[in-house]
Amino acid sequence: MAIRDTSAQDTRLDSGRPSPARRKRILAITAAAIALIALIGWVGMRWLSGGRSVDASRVRIAVVKRGDLVRDIAADGRVIASNSPSLYAIAGGTVNLHVVAGNAVKEGDLLADIDSPELRSKLAQEESTLASMEADAGRATLDAQLARSNAQKSLDQAQIDHTTATRDLQRYQRGYEGGAIPQVTLATAQDTMKKAELGLSSAQRNYKLQGASSVLDARNKHLLADRQRAVATELRRQVEALKIRAPFDGQVGQVFVQPRSNLLANAPVLSVVDLSRFDVEIKVPESFARDLAIGMPAQLSGNNKTYPANVIAVSPEVVNGEVSARLRFADGQQPPGLRQSQRLSARILLDTRRNVLMAERGPALDQSSTQAWLMDGSIASRHPVKVGAASIDAIEIVSGLQEGDKVVISGAEDFGNNEHIRIH
Repeated sequence: MAIRDTSAQDTRLDSGRPSPARRKRILAITAAAIALIALIGWVGMRWLSGGRSVDASRVRIAVVKRGDLVRDIAADGRVIASNSPSLYAIAGGTVNLHVVAGNAVKEGDLLADIDSPELRSKLAQEESTLASMEADAGRATLDAQLARSNAQKSLDQAQIDHTTATRDLQRYQRGYEGGAIPQVTLATAQDTMKKAELGLSSAQRNYKLQGASSVLDARNKHLLADRQRAVATELRRQVEALKIRAPFDGQVGQVFVQPRSNLLANAPVLSVVDLSRFDVEIKVPESFARDLAIGMPAQLSGNNKTYPANVIAVSPEVVNGEVSARLRFADGQQPPGLRQSQRLSARILLDTRRNVLMAERGPALDQSSTQAWLMDGSIASRHPVKVGAASIDAIEIVSGLQEGDKVVISGAEDFGNNEHIRIH
């Protein structure tokens, strides 16, 4: 029996180059290994370049795009009466109220009256003084007339004496020329004539001076009476003002005093609201203050309706980072039923910029920004940027970014001083 060897199980090996199939398998495995190494290296480099990682839920990212940037201001407004004066007590006294807050009133209606014995007593005293001065002025007028009458009488007598002396002198002159009258008699007549002329001249001067003196004295007394009359008239006005009346048709606002209470002078009593004219007061951020101007068009919205309005006033000061502005309904289109302190939505259109590069506005991308966090995959990097005009929710990109870029608009306060941040 023959014993079989292992020669039947052996396989002959080719000592030449590998087969094509085997070469393909080697190349495929090599390429996959290289790609895996490159991917691991790229991920590692990205990981290392991030420097720090931030949760994606803590940031907001916006896309840079082109469009029309509408610069407007939106704010909540509060309705206020454009005419709502407070009425004051003109003098101290006891107040009697005839209305309560919320009463509708007409112009001239009695709202309250103040009992001021001191003011009424003062008025009585001044009226008595006025009556006395008016009597003195009347007496001065009569005295002036009497003085002028006496001066006129003296002047008339002097004129008569002058006329008599003139006739006597003429008669004596003819008699002297005819030899019937001696020269001494003619001289006496001439002296009498001169005396009459002096008397007439003196009477004329006295008439003029007496008349002027009488007129001045009477005028002075009348001026004193007129002054006292003005004082009494003012006191009458003050006494009449103790009755507080409605200055226009409207509604009683606040009542500042209690009935039958004692008031000091110039104390507020109540206010009256003019229901025919309302304004809307809004607060806008300080950054928009320089863009606001009186006369700008605006819109006021409430109860699902919109009404045109205009800016009528802008506050010159900033309070708590805000500026107050006042709007008024345009062309008398005030809606009915407005109430004091009612809330309305206000929108002021500043301007519209067509086809500009813009992004959503946020704390990390605002008018003061000079850098933006530009996204490259999951890595945010600092990138210089120049911004322009801004609206409530968008900001113009002047340079530094392109359409389609993604930028971080909020949450960047956690990035610190790092140049690159990984967002996961």
